[in-house]
Amino acid sequence: MTLAIFDLDNTLLAGDSDHAWGEFLVEESIVDAEEYRQANDRFYEEYLNGELDIMRYLSFALQPLARHDTEQLLAWREQFMAKKIQPMMLEKAKALLDSHRADGHTLMIITATNRFVTEPVAKLLDIDHLIATEPEMVNGRYTGEVAGIPSFQDGKVARLNDWLESTGESLEGAWFYSDSHNDAPLLRKVENPVAVDPDPTLENIAKENGWKIMSLRG
Repeated sequence: MTLAIFDLDNTLLAGDSDHAWGEFLVEESIVDAEEYRQANDRFYEEYLNGELDIMRYLSFALQPLARHDTEQLLAWREQFMAKKIQPMMLEKAKALLDSHRADGHTLMIITATNRFVTEPVAKLLDIDHLIATEPEMVNGRYTGEVAGIPSFQDGKVARLNDWLESTGESLEGAWFYSDSHNDAPLLRKVENPVAVDPDPTLENIAKENGWKIMSLRG
C-alpha cells in the first residue's frame, strides 16, 4: 500500500482540536474557567514555539477525563464535535483526501492530540487508521495518565514505525502533510513531504529542502 499520512490540527482542520476541547470545557463550566484557560493557552503557545514539554502538558490535558465517567464524557464530546469541530472542517481538505482515495492510497491521521478527542474526527473524515496519543483507561475509566509513547515530534516516528512493523507495511512512496515544524522528524522520513499552511519555521524548512507547500484554507 501507499500511505497518505495527515497531521490533524491546523492541517486537515482549520484549528486545533486539542486547544478547542480545552475551550469547550471552559465554556461549559466543566473546569475552572480562569485557571484552565490560562494554562491551556500557555501550553498552546509553547507548542507553537516548539517548547512544549509533552508529558507536562498531558498531565494537565488528560485530568478532566479522569474526573468524570465515560458516559458523561461521551455526551460532552458529542456537543464538542457539533460546536467546535464542524466549523473547522475544510472543503479543500475533503477534496485532498478524496484525491488520495481515488489513487488507491491508504489514509492515516497521526496526531499528538489524544484519541478521545480525535477518534470521532477521524470517523467524520472517513479515515480508518489513526495514530494518536493514548489516554490510559482502567476498568472503564480514564486515569489521567498516558499509555505508551505520545505521538509528538520524534514520538510520531516511533509510533508509526511500530505500526509499520505490526502491519508489515512500509513508507515506500508515502506522503505526509503537516502545518507544524514539530512534525519535521516525520516529514524528513517520507518520500513526499508537504507543508500545509505551514508555520514560519516549517515554511523555511520546506523551502530549504524543496518540499511542496500548499494551502487548504480559503
